[in-house]
Amino acid sequence: MASLRPRGSDDLGLRRALSDRLLPLLVAAMVFLAALAMAGAIAAAGLAAHWRGGAASLLTVQVPQPEGRAEAVALVLEHTPGLTTRRLDAAEVADLLRPWLGQDAARLSLNLPAVFEVRTDPVTGPQAAQFDAALERAAPGTLVERNGAWFARLVALAGSLQACAALAVVLVACVGAAVVAVAARAGLAARRDAIEIVHGLGATHGMIASRFAGRVTLLAFLGALLGVAMAVPVLLGLASLTAPFQAQTLAAPAQDDPGSLFAALPPLLWELLPALPVSAALIGWVTTQITVRTWLARLP
Repeated sequence: MASLRPRGSDDLGLRRALSDRLLPLLVAAMVFLAALAMAGAIAAAGLAAHWRGGAASLLTVQVPQPEGRAEAVALVLEHTPGLTTRRLDAAEVADLLRPWLGQDAARLSLNLPAVFEVRTDPVTGPQAAQFDAALERAAPGTLVERNGAWFARLVALAGSLQACAALAVVLVACVGAAVVAVAARAGLAARRDAIEIVHGLGATHGMIASRFAGRVTLLAFLGALLGVAMAVPVLLGLASLTAPFQAQTLAAPAQDDPGSLFAALPPLLWELLPALPVSAALIGWVTTQITVRTWLARLP
């Protein structure tokens, strides 16, 4: 027999028991924090990639007393596969020495070393020991400065930031589930009499749990949409500030070009942001189902 209950009716009074203001706002705050944590993890990964492709492959070769020796080192660098080299001119060397020698470093009668900026290919570049030995044979006393020590620390730092961001997302999800559980139990307590009546008349646990879960899922989804909407402007502002430190340097977004404005965020983040409302709705549905069914199992 067809049900005479109008579609969309609220026979359990859930609209009064489960507020459409408090729960969405709490979920919005959780999603906002989760979006920031995800952005932090992606930014840390971008920094690690930038360091790996830039700082880790950069060497500085210094040739003291360069007369007649710098050319020999240049020949070694030129004929070593996997290297891209550039010799710094006198002005650039003076700029490097300015913090120690002051503004008049170029005017001092000093025999400044020849400095080569060398970028190595991680695949075809030479072995460190063989490379150093070749330079030493060409010009004894040549110094090779590598970034390996502090680069390893930077990579470890980036990994730690990613782990902290992932932990923050997990904690936000757990707190969100706890908030949903508390809201569901408050709704159950508020509508206890009505639930006991329909339960006594034969309503199944699944039907009652589905009504609660449907209401909570809708509120969680709407709150998550609000949280994403609040997070996007903040993330765009942060992206414009951190663009020079990313693996791919982004130009400052043009105010009259919406495309360049939204391109300030990494594509991966745009792919993950829509998943937040879906995840919030799923957490709300599962948590409410478990909470309501557990509560109903204790009824006499």
